[in-house]
Amino acid sequence: MKKIMRVAIVGAGAMGTLLGHGFCKAGHDVSILDLPNRVTQLQAIGNLAVIDDKGTESAATPAIMTSDYSQAGIHDFVVLATKSQDLPAVAKNIFHLASDRTTIITIQNGIPWWYLQGLSHDSGISRIQCLDPDGSLERFIDPSQVLGCVAYPAAITEPDGRVRHVEGNRFPIGELDGSVRERTRVAASLFESAGFKSRIIDDIRSEIWLKAWGALSINPVSALTRATMEDICAFPETRELIAGMMREAQEVAEAFGATFRHTIEKRIAGAQAVGPHKTSMLQDVENECPLELDGLMLSILELADLAGKEVPTIRNIYACAALLNENLISKQTL
Repeated sequence: MKKIMRVAIVGAGAMGTLLGHGFCKAGHDVSILDLPNRVTQLQAIGNLAVIDDKGTESAATPAIMTSDYSQAGIHDFVVLATKSQDLPAVAKNIFHLASDRTTIITIQNGIPWWYLQGLSHDSGISRIQCLDPDGSLERFIDPSQVLGCVAYPAAITEPDGRVRHVEGNRFPIGELDGSVRERTRVAASLFESAGFKSRIIDDIRSEIWLKAWGALSINPVSALTRATMEDICAFPETRELIAGMMREAQEVAEAFGATFRHTIEKRIAGAQAVGPHKTSMLQDVENECPLELDGLMLSILELADLAGKEVPTIRNIYACAALLNENLISKQTL
């Protein structure tokens, strides 16, 4: 008999909505937490609406949709689906959702703030400064409760609040120390019950790099050029540009013990096969929202400095994307 889980989704963007919808459909008790404007939009719709790759729309209603964390109660799982730059503001409210028996699943793009936790390396530093500048994540979220997860699906939030699921259903998970525990198996079953694939991985950091490999290169180039994944991967000059960024990132990753089970060419081919999909960063540009640069690029630069690796291509593209981001932030404050 399937056990009903209480699951809190923090951040109802494309990925959070996709997961919340799936968990609701599977019969779990789901709470959705986000900023007031997104909650208001979802409440106006009345549910979580997802359009699949065949154009079929499906709706699911969570138990609660709110911006008030104190209303939601304690959960078995808390899924952090916000962008990395929003996590410090969220962290101080996690105690409303989680007890010491709650598993916290992170699905941010790029490198997570906990990456250096328990990892043996020469620097002796336990957190990535740009992702947790004041230490609030380390202070409010116990890393022993964290389960790493990589989100491979491609999805887009439509202007009316519905989410279009473009392709993909994989959410591999793994413990930070490489072990397999009962909570790991339960988490995998949670994803599987919702129709997703969730393989348990003994080296979640390497899997994070595999996804970040493409995101740290293709996403900022898409933001700067307004091109889709397919176009960036097919155009010879941009294909070589992202391949160069991936080569630099691989050197950094390997300095921290990560391994890659695919070649750069295979990774680019896989991204190209997704088709004319707009990356999340390009969607942010079009919606005039701040870019997810810290987790995708600045964290790589910080790790490169710790490892003593030169990453000139990543650094140059980051400079251009950072200026674009500054202009987007300025528009929001006008």
